[in-house]
Amino acid sequence: MSINLKSVLTKETICLHLKGSSKEDIINELLDILVAANKITDRAAALAAVMERETKMSTGMKHGIAIPHGKSQTLQNLVACIGISDEPVDFDTLDHKPCRIFIMTLSPVEQTGPHLQFLAEVSLLFKSEEKRNQILRAATPEEIIRILSE
Repeated sequence: MSINLKSVLTKETICLHLKGSSKEDIINELLDILVAANKITDRAAALAAVMERETKMSTGMKHGIAIPHGKSQTLQNLVACIGISDEPVDFDTLDHKPCRIFIMTLSPVEQTGPHLQFLAEVSLLFKSEEKRNQILRAATPEEIIRILSE
């Protein structure tokens, strides 16, 4: 089963103006998006899963992107959301640069395939500087979905 970003993301799971100024703020905002979109029901379990993953190793990647993620017993399927921050946020990245693009994904504990596939797809996508810039310039969630599906 192929997971692509377009099949997982909806305009309800994309936020163009995250307000948080810390890693914790951003993670909480992303969880709020998933709760509001009815993608997760147990926010506390989701938060615990993501924070536990962050303690093992930061999910701040390179090029201003962070991919906070976790696994929870409370999920049936992989869920994801994207947040773009107006201001760069320090996220403990590999290249020590702050992030503006945040992609959170949560998946069921017993499924590794979709989770790994999603992360691989995301990291491929963001190797392209052009794509990153398009995402940062996007004015609507629909535009982000279009960019991601090209």
